[in-house]
Amino acid sequence: MNVSDSEIVNSILMEDGMQPVHEPESADVILVNTCAIRDNAEERVWNRLKEFRHLKKSNKRLKVGVLGCMAERIREKIMDQEKLVDIVAGPDAYRDLPNLINEVDDGRGAINVQLSKEETYADVTPVRTDDNGVSAFVTIMRGCDNMCAFCVVPFTRGRERSRPVESILSELKHLSKQGYKEVTLLGQNVNSYQFEDVSFTDLMDKASRVDPEMRIRFSSPHPKDFPVELLHLIAERPNLCNYIHIPAQSGNSDVLERMRRPYTRDQYLKLVEQMKNIIPGVTLSTDIIAGFCHETEEEHKDTLSLMKKVRYDLAYMLAYSERGRTLAQRKYEDDVPEKVKKRRLSEIIEQQMSIQEELNKAQIGERHLVLIEGTSKRSDKQLCGRTDTNKMVVFDRHDLQKGEYVEVEITNCTSATLMADVIGKSSIAEFQKETVAA
Repeated sequence: MNVSDSEIVNSILMEDGMQPVHEPESADVILVNTCAIRDNAEERVWNRLKEFRHLKKSNKRLKVGVLGCMAERIREKIMDQEKLVDIVAGPDAYRDLPNLINEVDDGRGAINVQLSKEETYADVTPVRTDDNGVSAFVTIMRGCDNMCAFCVVPFTRGRERSRPVESILSELKHLSKQGYKEVTLLGQNVNSYQFEDVSFTDLMDKASRVDPEMRIRFSSPHPKDFPVELLHLIAERPNLCNYIHIPAQSGNSDVLERMRRPYTRDQYLKLVEQMKNIIPGVTLSTDIIAGFCHETEEEHKDTLSLMKKVRYDLAYMLAYSERGRTLAQRKYEDDVPEKVKKRRLSEIIEQQMSIQEELNKAQIGERHLVLIEGTSKRSDKQLCGRTDTNKMVVFDRHDLQKGEYVEVEITNCTSATLMADVIGKSSIAEFQKETVAA
């Protein structure tokens, strides 16, 4: 979401006559786009801003600003107390950035953290200056209405509002013409998308028809809003990826109730069973929070058992971090000791890595269609890319190019990466025919 927002900011500032630079030392304006989900993310921002304070001493014209969720949450401290920045702009105030920069030129600090019930930036064409030219993010909705007890997003990004269908499809068509081969549709609660009479399933249907050779992914959905019709659509359309990120947060129903997650463990497992039955070979990822308020050892073990039962291919695992203004901060005591949180998180990670390695080993001998993303970090002689099930694959370069589809056979693996031999160039349509024939 922050990558997508930064591309919107690029567009707005370039339309105003500014140009991106690649080094902070060359900049007249530095904007730090921030996240307030985790405390360690905020700590990194504070450290970065202190680095920029030294640049301001050598460049008196330099203006530093903070954008996004953290800007709204701690605007007074970051500007008035610490005096680290000149500009503070919330997620719905990016159109106002040229005016805010002008205010600073007049010698004033500039703030706009007003949340909007309508802003979707639907008419702003994102400028992707640092991407790989292969995959892109497209935001289809903003804000969140769920009010999960641990989450600050509703306070920093406002209420849900969905972007008009035609503006989304227009951006997808534009990306297709530019040669992009993969798009991820984004929203804080992406599957609650609803614009007039068009649901998220309807939108996915329309998106998949824009270009049959362009993969479509989405993130991040909520278990409570997952219609079975969407699962059947994913199974039917070859360019809708067989990968679903489905946040669990906990494996215990009592913890889920304290978190204000409106599903039980059994309901979640039933949804996972539907996904696996309807979409052959689907891979799943999740979010897990260790050590939420009042979590007992038995409740922690329920999370371990849920993860063992589902067998996720990937998990984002974090220890609970109390955030200001959330229900959890107001209602519960953050009473799980830090040492216990870390130990529980370590147990979760250790089990998950073992499961991932087992799942990856089961892929040896299987064939996949991989979209090449670029050169491997391992060697300039190798390329890397992802399967439609979101598995990272490394293989020899041959005469292949970034942005091409290639069929591979998996030969080896780690818990994070698959290694493969190249069979040959292919396409979604060709690979689908071969798979059906097999």
